[in-house]
Amino acid sequence: LLNAANIESIEIIKGAASTLYGTNAATAVINITTKKASKKAIAGNFQSNIGTQQTTEKQDYNASEFSNSALISGTLSKFNYQVGFSNRYSNGLSDIVTTEDEKDPFSEYSTDIKIGYEFSKKFSVKLYGNQTKLRTDYDESYGLYDAPYEFNSNQERVGITSIYSYNSNGSLNLNTAFSNYESENISAFPSNFVGNNLTVDVFNKYAFNSKLFTILGVNYIQDESEFTDLKKLTITDPYANLVYISPIGLNLNIGARFNNNSEYGSKMVYNLNPSYTYTLSSGYLKVLSSYATSYITPSLTQLFGYYGANQDLKPEENSTIEGGLEYANRSFRLSTLYFNRNENNPIIYGANGYENSEGFIDAQGLEVELDWLIARAFSWNANYTFTERKGDNAIRIPKHKVNTSLAYTWSKKTFSSINYSYIGNRLDTDFNTFSDVSLDAFSLLNFYVSQQLCSEKLKIYLNVDNLLNEKYTEIIGYTTRGRNVRIGLNLSL
Repeated sequence: LLNAANIESIEIIKGAASTLYGTNAATAVINITTKKASKKAIAGNFQSNIGTQQTTEKQDYNASEFSNSALISGTLSKFNYQVGFSNRYSNGLSDIVTTEDEKDPFSEYSTDIKIGYEFSKKFSVKLYGNQTKLRTDYDESYGLYDAPYEFNSNQERVGITSIYSYNSNGSLNLNTAFSNYESENISAFPSNFVGNNLTVDVFNKYAFNSKLFTILGVNYIQDESEFTDLKKLTITDPYANLVYISPIGLNLNIGARFNNNSEYGSKMVYNLNPSYTYTLSSGYLKVLSSYATSYITPSLTQLFGYYGANQDLKPEENSTIEGGLEYANRSFRLSTLYFNRNENNPIIYGANGYENSEGFIDAQGLEVELDWLIARAFSWNANYTFTERKGDNAIRIPKHKVNTSLAYTWSKKTFSSINYSYIGNRLDTDFNTFSDVSLDAFSLLNFYVSQQLCSEKLKIYLNVDNLLNEKYTEIIGYTTRGRNVRIGLNLSL
């Protein structure tokens, strides 16, 4: 639900990370960084694109997907500001596989405002607000038939971030946000959801020297929702993390978090990440390892909701062991990593509603990554993941998964890339018959090209997804996209 034009970067932090990021950071964290205000007095970025939304069988190339965004920002002395707006609309596909010419439209509107003030070189504050409205039609999943169902959602968010730097080596940071949610399902089983979330994270970062770094913080979360009456859940977690970089190449990252939940009590999670880097004449060789525990908190719906709620639920618990090697130089990086994750107390929906399942789920596998700048203008990126999961039927999780891309910069103004992905055989559950079905492997090929115009202020681009128009199934009974084309422009002023 974020405005894509306002995103600076997206970082995937793999592995268990509850020590720093708290609940739900059991297998990975998606860290999204938004753009900072321009240093100019006023600057703008405007994006617009139009595309198709069609299946493999029906390739009519009608424009049925649109998105637009505008972002204006600037800095005036110690004051900075950002104002953004975006909208998306599509009306080309049915939610479920159907022989009828039925379509389920989707629309979304988002507004962002951010203002900041630098009181001094040591102290700065930012205020921000966001509103996102979403509407989509959908069909009946039980029995898989067309239905005039509708989902509406309104989310509002305000927050404050501040940084106070001291002694040139330390900083005190505050991140806090309040979010309000309202949604409505218009269906055979209509429902309304009203809730809010308050998050406060206060942490101190301090570097004792160039080798020793620490983070000490407290994270507070409060979730509220209206069911038969108002229900509330609170989480209060102090946490600490230490990083030591030795002069002989040995690095150590250790941390712990004391989780205090108003419903199930307290528990401790921690991580230990030693690594050793051997410097070569060209590049380095790193041996890395990790052991970390993590947890997933039961949601308010699982604890107090209308269907199958269970107030005695315990958190899901995870422990992960990782070990690997990485070699890199200025133009080449190759890494391989083995992981083994043990999941305990997974929350499932059983015969009597939500419950903690007895027994363990074990997931182990291997990841290989390659980044290679073959020539100044030519690069190759690839990754392969092997996953083996025991203890459940591991629906929609393939044993083998491959992604690879080739990118070529033709000139300072022209860029192109081609991306290939392979998803291996996997199981899915047909929830109308409650039987497992084997889904065939499939491959997708995507193409992208962009061209800068007008002194690099204007960029036009073309994107073709599923270039070979392959037919495949992601979820039993639901529609997947065939070959689709999108053209757009990006104007920076």
